[in-house]
Amino acid sequence: MGKNLYQKVWDEHSVGSLADGRTQLFIGSHLIHEVTSPQAFGMLRDLGLTVKYPHRTFATVDHIVPTDNQQRPFSDPLADAMISELRKNVEEFDITYFDLASGMQGIVHIVGPEQGITQPGTTIVCGDSHTATHGAFGAIAFGIGTTQVRDVLATQTIAMEKLKVRRINVEGELLPGVYAKDVALHIIRLLGANGGIGYAYEYGGSVFDQFTMEERMTVCNMSIEGGARCGYVNPDQTTFDYLANRPYSPNDSQWPETVKRWSAYASDPDADYEDVVNIKAEDIEPTVTWGISPDHGIAISETIPDPAEAKTEGEKATIDEALEYMKLPAGAPIKGTPIDVAFIGSCTNGRISDFREVAQYLKGRKVADGITALAVPGSQITAAICQKEGIDQIFIDAGFEWRAAGCSMCLAMNPDKLKGDQLCASSSNRNFKGRQGSSTGRTVLMSPLMVAAAAIEGRVADAREVFTVN
Repeated sequence: MGKNLYQKVWDEHSVGSLADGRTQLFIGSHLIHEVTSPQAFGMLRDLGLTVKYPHRTFATVDHIVPTDNQQRPFSDPLADAMISELRKNVEEFDITYFDLASGMQGIVHIVGPEQGITQPGTTIVCGDSHTATHGAFGAIAFGIGTTQVRDVLATQTIAMEKLKVRRINVEGELLPGVYAKDVALHIIRLLGANGGIGYAYEYGGSVFDQFTMEERMTVCNMSIEGGARCGYVNPDQTTFDYLANRPYSPNDSQWPETVKRWSAYASDPDADYEDVVNIKAEDIEPTVTWGISPDHGIAISETIPDPAEAKTEGEKATIDEALEYMKLPAGAPIKGTPIDVAFIGSCTNGRISDFREVAQYLKGRKVADGITALAVPGSQITAAICQKEGIDQIFIDAGFEWRAAGCSMCLAMNPDKLKGDQLCASSSNRNFKGRQGSSTGRTVLMSPLMVAAAAIEGRVADAREVFTVN
């Protein structure tokens, strides 16, 4: 019996077994940012420890960074203090830092791949749940807590239990106007927000074979929304082409041997899985959320669930709670729901391909009156490419506010927040209560092009109709 990629990487990085049955796992790359690292560094100092392998740790700033005015000091004293603390820590421990002056700063899960830090066959952790993004490269990547950040800084290892692996095949051809974000939301709707607990998700099938690296990153990013600890795609030529000539990728003389080694991590044809799920690509429509959990998703052509039609009392209570918070009528079409804010960005959909795709349809159109629309590139490199190609101006001309790189309104640990019960059409990854900065703010998740369609119409809309996508 062959092995899947998760088993291969796990075995290669296992350095010991603990008395409680957990494995001590070596971590190839550790990504840090300004929010979850200060306490970890403080604990290191309290224990008289240092960073074990500084060259394996990379830092950037993203969560609390304002996107409208990034001049120091920031208007928020706490945010400014967190930036100063991170700089002090990286300088003291000799850690590579992509700061605001570097031209390489951005959301940690966009910066890692851009720099070629994210590579096949390795283990990657970060104090952020969406570290699963990096699995798109054939890595085992997952989020960790602050005490685990401390442990990795001090030992370059982490203690954890081995996961089961679920293979998710998406076969066929996606319909026009259906994107990677729709695939992610469809999978989560199908398997549930808790369906992946205890699992790593291996994504495959013809759809993933044809996906670009950025599309693969979008789906892997939302693995955690489905309850999985991590998600990955087997490395292939698409992976290798993306990584070629990146700053931290191996040099030319090493490249052929490196590609050979990376290829060997891919799951064997006769690999074993604890579960296999098969999905037909043609069954996936543009998908949006209607409730307060990422698995509250429906196709744009469908209606909002009616609690009266729930199969169990628990399901009825869940729908009742979600509709009360979202202030949406049961049984009504989701299409046509008025919005207040449109947000394109985040580690899910803030990459150059997202902005290129939207720009080709957005050109010459205008955001509806009264709608606040934000376009926030995920990194300074993405922003620079957009400027070079004139994409930023297309968004500005359409009525979007073009911002600097950062997490922005995805989680609102910065000035970009909803007000009151505003409803936001968002390309981000979570629609929890209060997620976007207001305790009563409402979030509807969708693909970037669907966000653009909602911004133009002033309501949730079918991008295939607004833009004649075919």
